[in-house]
Amino acid sequence: MSVFERRSTMRSRAGWIPRAAFLLLTALLGTTIGLGVVHAEAQHVRWDIVHLDFTTVPPTVSEGGEAYAYARNAPTPATFLKIKLTGSGTFVSPGSGGTSGAVTGGGTWQTFNSAGVPTGSGTYWVTRLANWQFANYQTPGSLNDNIGDQSRAANGNAVLLIQYSDGSSGILGIGCHGPGAPNGIVEGVIATKDYVTYWDAEAPVAGVDKDRTIFHVEK
Repeated sequence: MSVFERRSTMRSRAGWIPRAAFLLLTALLGTTIGLGVVHAEAQHVRWDIVHLDFTTVPPTVSEGGEAYAYARNAPTPATFLKIKLTGSGTFVSPGSGGTSGAVTGGGTWQTFNSAGVPTGSGTYWVTRLANWQFANYQTPGSLNDNIGDQSRAANGNAVLLIQYSDGSSGILGIGCHGPGAPNGIVEGVIATKDYVTYWDAEAPVAGVDKDRTIFHVEK
């Protein structure tokens, strides 16, 4: 093979490298863009602390309920502080995940000392979504839903930043383990209020109308 032929062959082979790289990059970009379309849809979500009426079949869920959480102080488990919360609101969770300022809503709060004596009360409002994790939609027909479309009722959890009317701030954690939920979701609420950590959600009790929540993915 002549020097000219060898050089032509080398140029031809070398020319395939950028062309192959371009084709590979194009394919990867197409795949990435396709995945972006799948995952980039924002979710508009409503959350509620709910009433649950057990006298109907199936049970009826309505807005306006209450839920409790505890701040337990070791080493004496009997010593704890308590907070009662009501509330509802909406948020938009970005398709990319993460935080969002597209929020509405709030509710009322009341705190109690370890003797059960009220120590404060007021209102709170949501200032930001910190995180939203959708688990699944609830079992169709499992509830009479007076809040929204039961087919859009969802299980999952949300963490919201909140401001209290007395000037303190904190977070509100909402967990919904409704009909058809996978294991691992706490039902109820947790909260912080400045340094106090009400991180122990009061568990719901069958037949007792408190400590329950619901989400509706509106679109």
